[in-house]
Amino acid sequence: MSKEVITVDLNKRDVIGKGLNKLKAEGLIPAVIHQPGKESLIVSGNFIELSKIYAKAGRHHPVNVTIGSDKLLTIIKDVDVDPAKNRIRHIVFGAINLKEKVYTVVPVTLVGDAPATRANLLVHQLIEEVEVAALPNDLPDSINVSIESLTEVDDRITIGDITPPNGVEIEVEKDQVIVIVDAPHQESEEASATETATEAPAAEVTPAADEANN
Repeated sequence: MSKEVITVDLNKRDVIGKGLNKLKAEGLIPAVIHQPGKESLIVSGNFIELSKIYAKAGRHHPVNVTIGSDKLLTIIKDVDVDPAKNRIRHIVFGAINLKEKVYTVVPVTLVGDAPATRANLLVHQLIEEVEVAALPNDLPDSINVSIESLTEVDDRITIGDITPPNGVEIEVEKDQVIVIVDAPHQESEEASATETATEAPAAEVTPAADEANN
């Protein structure tokens, strides 16, 4: 994982419900911090700062949160984004412990060049992110998957084919396909053949054959 230390200052808030619109108008994002066995903390933070934090930390990098004199190690669990404006509306943090495993998702990154692409074949990535379990300091920024072994149609890489970083467990079935090689235009050619067969004129039935069918 990246050794960069990510920090953010948040403030406790009393505003909830309809009052959140005013909060957002002031350039703040409402957030909550869930703590195992404790009451959740209702907080808010600067919109620009929290947007940068999420872009940097995603849901896989620990975030050091300061609330007044309190300090918590957290990870971002969920983010609500306005689909029309593509703006963050709410963030859920989860307090974590350095000595306890964290279950979260990390992106899957394809690395290297696939020989299949030089043969004008298509390389399809079917899994964009995977759930992992690891101690906070072992969480990777991504799971890197080399595609240099992909040479021909139907070549594939599954979860079981990759070796995760030390201390990281991938919580996905091993037979799940991450990436597969396909031939270009195969689907359209099959559709064209089906269309041709459908449009072909029916064979003429002779009277003798017609009588036999009766």
